[in-house]
Amino acid sequence: MDRPRWTPTLWAHNGDIRLAHDTWAGADDGDPLLLIMGLGVSRYWWPDDLCRSMAEHGFSVARYDQRDAGESTHLPPTRTRLPVTALFGRRGEAYTAEDMADDAIAVLDELGWDSAHVFGMSLGGAVAQRVAVRHPDRVRTLTSMSAVPGDAAGLGLFRYIHLPALAGLSRMRFPDTREGAVQASLAIARFCAAPGQPFDEEEARERAERLADTGARDNRAQSRQIGAQWHGPGISTIAAPTLVLHGQDDPLIRPRAASAIASRIPGAHLVTLPGVGHDIPGPVRHTVAARMRALADDPGKGFDP
Repeated sequence: MDRPRWTPTLWAHNGDIRLAHDTWAGADDGDPLLLIMGLGVSRYWWPDDLCRSMAEHGFSVARYDQRDAGESTHLPPTRTRLPVTALFGRRGEAYTAEDMADDAIAVLDELGWDSAHVFGMSLGGAVAQRVAVRHPDRVRTLTSMSAVPGDAAGLGLFRYIHLPALAGLSRMRFPDTREGAVQASLAIARFCAAPGQPFDEEEARERAERLADTGARDNRAQSRQIGAQWHGPGISTIAAPTLVLHGQDDPLIRPRAASAIASRIPGAHLVTLPGVGHDIPGPVRHTVAARMRALADDPGKGFDP
């Protein structure tokens, strides 16, 4: 029988918010690394072979479900139904972006980690940037992928986001059944993949099956996440060594977002990934892990593996 890849679900608390998380089994002696996933999806969206590669590169890997995602606490409904409305309407009445950043720290505290390398994907990348701003002593290095600047808001986001694509994602409808949840995950995976690149249907379906039991897609939950407003300093105050990754063919977030992040964080290094969409496909997972290892080992000499 195969050894379990992940520990049983663990729980952290930020006030009344309960945060589900787990760690990659058998890599407890590595450098702490916290993974933060994107809008409305659970921690199971992280590819296992990416996490395995990170463990092989000397990281002790932990991942968690943000509030309003996966097995973590879901908040009561608010009047904002669609993520597009929440994004540009500044209706973050449920909680703030600072609250979401503090959730990450609650997970670190529960794990007993004084500090960690932090890697965020998509909305998770914006959250990771905010963690580095708000809790600089807790972030060893920052890797932000496929994200907008963490301090961008309102109309300032227009330059970074493909609005028709976001609206299309919001309009997706699937039956409120387990198979509907599987089909929703498959549709998102297909959308995020780079156009013209081979799509790993088998891996996507296996992941969709695992995601099906952690709750269906919820537009109101996504609206609460994306509508959470940031009131802190700008990302130019980030002091952690920073790596900014972005797929050249990202269908949702324009590559100019990564350029803006890298230009504003002192010393940040930008890597554009050819043939990559709004995801981390198999061919680049080892490269991503290797670049993060190089950043962790010697940030002063560049980030090439």
